Amino acid sequence: MLSARSVFQEILDDEHSFQLFCSIAASGEAQGGWENARIAALVPDGMRDLAPKVARHGADEDKHGRVFRALLRKRGLPAVPVPPETDYTMLLERRGIGLAHTRLRADEPLTEQDVVVYLAHSRVTEQRAAEQMALLVRHFGDHPEIGRAVRMISGDEDNHLAYCHEELLRLARRGHGRTIQRVLRQSALAEIAVHRDVSLAVMDHMGRLLRWPAAKSAALAAGIRAGYAYERFAGWHRMTALRMPDRLDALGTPAPAPA
Repeated sequence: MLSARSVFQEILDDEHSFQLFCSIAASGEAQGGWENARIAALVPDGMRDLAPKVARHGADEDKHGRVFRALLRKRGLPAVPVPPETDYTMLLERRGIGLAHTRLRADEPLTEQDVVVYLAHSRVTEQRAAEQMALLVRHFGDHPEIGRAVRMISGDEDNHLAYCHEELLRLARRGHGRTIQRVLRQSALAEIAVHRDVSLAVMDHMGRLLRWPAAKSAALAAGIRAGYAYERFAGWHRMTALRMPDRLDALGTPAPAPA
């Protein structure tokens, strides 16, 4: 019987599929770390109080990238190139979601509008990250090899999501409410399409590495497309709602040193 647990267990048990999974994850986290570091450096003067939190966000993502690379090293595996069709961050940028890398490479300060776009984009992508890590914790939180890593990363993703909610609500009170809702909607609709495309691409690569029969690959692809259909119809709304989180100032303290 196909399930998220059984599919990931197959990926975990095979060195080649595990190598690709960790390489994709490490690359995505490293990109996120760089983006947040640049945003922290370019936050406008009137919002400098936000810079340490953005920097903490980036430091956490850098840490996650190191964790995935450490998992590879423990098996004696090098990272492998990430297929472009599985590069979630790049594909989102191509759809105009978030702040363009050309903008972040420049040394000009961001505007308050840019910060709103960054936070709204992060609120959407962190929703996905938090949900995916919660799924891994549910199924593999006690796993001797990856359990500690997925628990730690899941806690960080929950903090990142809480931070986005709190800061967006604060900016909404400053008059950015309509912009926030517009960017959230645009980001959510783009994200669910990119998530579908990346999921299909990743499962295609995993299917070849694991020699899945055509019927199994087709069933997994159908499940991914069905998930997208639900999200496109109604599920995307969970990515645009804002609520004050239970934990306030979730990124208000320095990032802890990696264990």
